[in-house]
Amino acid sequence: MSQPRRTSRRRAWTALTLPALLCVLAACSGSSGGAGSDDAAPARSASPTPPGPPGTLFDNFHYTGSDDPALDANGWEVRTGVGGPGIKDTWTAAGATFPEDASAQGGRALQLQSSTDGTKQGTKQVEVQTTGTPLFTGTYAARVYLSDKPVSGRNGDHVVETFFPISASDSSENYSELDYEYLPNGGWGSVGPQLDTTSWFKADPPDRVTHALKKQRLEGWHIMMITFMDGKATYSLDGKDLFTSSGKYVPREKVDMHFSNWFIDLPFTGGSRTWNMKVNWFYYKAGEAVSQADVQKSVDGFYSAGTNHINTVPKS
Repeated sequence: MSQPRRTSRRRAWTALTLPALLCVLAACSGSSGGAGSDDAAPARSASPTPPGPPGTLFDNFHYTGSDDPALDANGWEVRTGVGGPGIKDTWTAAGATFPEDASAQGGRALQLQSSTDGTKQGTKQVEVQTTGTPLFTGTYAARVYLSDKPVSGRNGDHVVETFFPISASDSSENYSELDYEYLPNGGWGSVGPQLDTTSWFKADPPDRVTHALKKQRLEGWHIMMITFMDGKATYSLDGKDLFTSSGKYVPREKVDMHFSNWFIDLPFTGGSRTWNMKVNWFYYKAGEAVSQADVQKSVDGFYSAGTNHINTVPKS
């Protein structure tokens, strides 16, 4: 069963039809890639009207590396701080890369690579999150590659491959968290494979409701979605609803989006093991319940238009 994130995080801080989407994007410049500057350009308004479909965040992770300035400019942060979950204080930016991938839409993806030799000193975990864009009601969707086995080394680690919106502060009185956690080898007493979907009310002491999809191996690409509307949070995998939470088990404040690949514990030593999780794209639509078909239609439109990143979500 899921555990509280207990992370230590630093802070600075209806889908359109394809023709309509392309029309909007064609009229907009600078909606993809990183932000630039021009000293000779006229001063911009303090609150410019963003181009593109309103209330939309999309990214297909076409970056050169974790040190690409466009990554930060587009509101992403690779974790290097201390804390948990899993093996505390083992977070590294080296695990976040953006390789070409023939199986990914558009031919590139974010790769989250964690590794361990069974010791804390030999363990590296990885997490990537949004910053500066508060997300709340609406539709969260990502195309994610889950792994059932390491790309190198002996199998058997209790690895957790995750996609989750979460409060910026773990100590917030309105703490909110919605989790997808894939455990190919189980953990917390489960033998796996298992996909947990968990909605939190409090992290400490833990107060949550959870559902487990058991004994289904999920290696490969999947579209994972969370729709939070009308006081209900619904998790769906490849178009099939898995679990709905309501009442106090829904977000009570705005959240950030996280992707993470980490280890629950270190069950054995001897030899290095490397685990990969990948994210092809992330899509968020504020204040609307969007079907998987319409999410994919919008995503296809962004790819067709050559749009790598767009963010028209209000900043407050």
